[in-house]
Amino acid sequence: MKILLIEDEVKTVQSIRQGLEEHQWEVDVAYDGILGFQLATRSPYALIISDIILPGMNGLELCRKLREANVATPILMLTALGTTDDKIVGLDAGADDYLVKPFVFGELMARVRALTRRSHHTIQPSNVLKIADLELNTDTKTVTRAGREISLTAKEFQLLEYFLRHQGRVISKVELAERLWDLTFDTGTNVIEVYINFLRKKIDKDFNPKLLHTQIGMGYVVKLVS
Repeated sequence: MKILLIEDEVKTVQSIRQGLEEHQWEVDVAYDGILGFQLATRSPYALIISDIILPGMNGLELCRKLREANVATPILMLTALGTTDDKIVGLDAGADDYLVKPFVFGELMARVRALTRRSHHTIQPSNVLKIADLELNTDTKTVTRAGREISLTAKEFQLLEYFLRHQGRVISKVELAERLWDLTFDTGTNVIEVYINFLRKKIDKDFNPKLLHTQIGMGYVVKLVS
């Protein structure tokens, strides 16, 4: 099990690397965004941990380029910027989670466990989930609608898979938080709404019929509406 750590502060690298290795993780380190991108596209990782402020290529640009290159590895962003707007910018770039500095190592490990556990649990061989002309393949990690491939981040993929496995059932924000973000997720933020909007734009905006619906005051549901 290997993690890619992209961070230019030597003391931070030493601290995180030591802690991860004590938890039996193998860690590769890149001290700038360019090398981080090269490593992330050449080798498989269970998780990428990246600072936002990096030399060569900042973390947001790095994240966008990795998603454009169809790298679906979960990405945990580290930053000193902790407002909701800052988090939304990071998530919009394709990150799966966001941890504000300074943090205790135990919180980092909780995020690592949550992201890597969800990533592994979604892998089920030769499994295709369908509704209308939307198809999700949990084996190849691909999503298509009307024959057109749709690029999703790892968290967007997990969210869509959860909806497709529970077609027709209204799923509350609390359930999504517990199932997809574990107990480390802050239900006081609007991150779930942000992800719903991301997903809706990708799978529904240019297609008919619409599949992802909001049930006001109750949650969300994927279903065909006649």
